[in-house]
Amino acid sequence: MSQKVLLNATEVHIALQRLACQLIENHDTFSNTVLIGIQPRGIYLAERLKTILETDYKIKDVPLGYLDITFYRDDFRRSGKTLEANKTKINCVVEDKKVVFIDDVLYTGRSIRSALTAIQSFGRPLEIELLTLIDRRFSRHLPIQPDYRGRQVDAFGEEKVKVCWEEKDGEDAVYLVNN
Repeated sequence: MSQKVLLNATEVHIALQRLACQLIENHDTFSNTVLIGIQPRGIYLAERLKTILETDYKIKDVPLGYLDITFYRDDFRRSGKTLEANKTKINCVVEDKKVVFIDDVLYTGRSIRSALTAIQSFGRPLEIELLTLIDRRFSRHLPIQPDYRGRQVDAFGEEKVKVCWEEKDGEDAVYLVNN
C-alpha cells in the first residue's frame, strides 16, 4: 500500500481558513445559519470551522450540530457487516434556517442524499449548502456538488482519500492511498 500526501498540516490549515472566509461571505453573523457535521468524520471539520469562526473572526455562538445518517443510508441492510450508529446532536432549530452540511470527503454523493432525508426529521430548512474538505471528482453516483470545497482531487479505481485530524488521528493531513 502506498500513499501520497495531498495536503500537509499547513495546507489543511490554509484550506480551513479559506473555507471559513467563504462561509462568512455568505452567512455573515450566522444568525440564520446552522452548521451540521455529518457523522462520523464530518464533525471534526465542522468543529474546526466553528472554532475558527468564533476565535479568529469573533463570530459569537455559531450553531453546530451533528447528524447521524446510518439508518437513512441506501445500503443499510444490504451488506453483511453490521453498521454502527453514531449520535445525532442537534440542539438548535433548523426550521427556516440555512443549513450547511459539512463532511470531510465528497465521494459518491450517497451520504449527502442520506443527510438530506435525515435532516427532515428536525424541520424544513430554508436552504441547504454543502461544504467538504475534499471533493473527489469522477466518482459521483448522484448529481450532488459542493458549494464550498477545500480541494478537488482526481482519484481513480481503488485509490482512497484518507483525511487525518489531529484530534482523532494525531495529525492534520490528507493522503491519497493506493491499495
